[in-house]
Amino acid sequence: MAWGVGGFLLTPFLQKIGFAEAQKLRERVVAELKTTFASHYTKEISLAEALQLDVINAYNKKSTGEKFLINPNKGL
Repeated sequence: MAWGVGGFLLTPFLQKIGFAEAQKLRERVVAELKTTFASHYTKEISLAEALQLDVINAYNKKSTGEKFLINPNKGL
C-alpha cells in the first residue's frame, strides 16, 4: 500500500530504486546538509522566553527571512 494519509511513500520508492541509487540520494543529502537543507534562525529562545511579551511581539511579526527556534532544553 503505497498511498495513504500517513505519507509512507518514501520506503517503497527507496525499495524500488534499489540500494545503490538510494545510497546516492543519502550521500547527496549529507553533502548538501549545510547548504540546501540549512536553516538559519534569527534567535534561539527557550520555552520560558517564548512567554515573555517582548519576545512574543518579536516572533509574532512574521517578517520575511526571520525565524525563531524554540529550544525546550535551553536554560535548563
